[in-house]
Amino acid sequence: MTASPLFQFALLSFVSMFTMVNPIGVIPVFTAMTAKLSPQESHRVARKASLTAVFILLAFALTGQWIFRFFSISTNSLRVVGGIIFFLMGYEMLQARLTRTQFDDETNHEYINDISITPLGIPIICGPGAITTSILLMNEAQSPIEYGIVLGVIMLLVFVTYLFLIGAKQVTHLIGENGNKVMLRLMGLIVMVIAVEFFFSGLTPIIRAMLKIP
Repeated sequence: MTASPLFQFALLSFVSMFTMVNPIGVIPVFTAMTAKLSPQESHRVARKASLTAVFILLAFALTGQWIFRFFSISTNSLRVVGGIIFFLMGYEMLQARLTRTQFDDETNHEYINDISITPLGIPIICGPGAITTSILLMNEAQSPIEYGIVLGVIMLLVFVTYLFLIGAKQVTHLIGENGNKVMLRLMGLIVMVIAVEFFFSGLTPIIRAMLKIP
């Protein structure tokens, strides 16, 4: 008995977006950047970052193809830029550190507003891979139901990510500071590998087009 086309499309959408959003991979970065914040402040960061991510993803899913055509941007270019950003971020994670730290004269409110939008909302939760995938899935959708599936999957995964983030403190408390650093380095290595894949998957078609290789 074969699955229905709608179920297959929903499964494809969920797996593709889950891989790109990677709710589990967000935890080490989130905990590192909210280590000095109270649980209530950490929850505010998680909520604002999730809202930022879902707004951007839905906006690109609904208007991405038009924006790309208007500015003559290709998804391959987005993959190249995303690969570079991810590689730099992965390198910092591999060193068990992140560039964005709270300054002495910066209030918690300013710090929360800053890191919630970037880098947590963009590009960690809503990265180039997630944006590209949302656009491609909407391009592949053939009916209003399939459009709704893509939008529903986006909202579901961001909500799942939010749940992971608000429980991140308990996870890191269990594994301890050293465990958190190990996890951060491990995820940094994975992010760098993903970055290389993204970079060359975008660069190869561009070079082939430049050299007119079929």
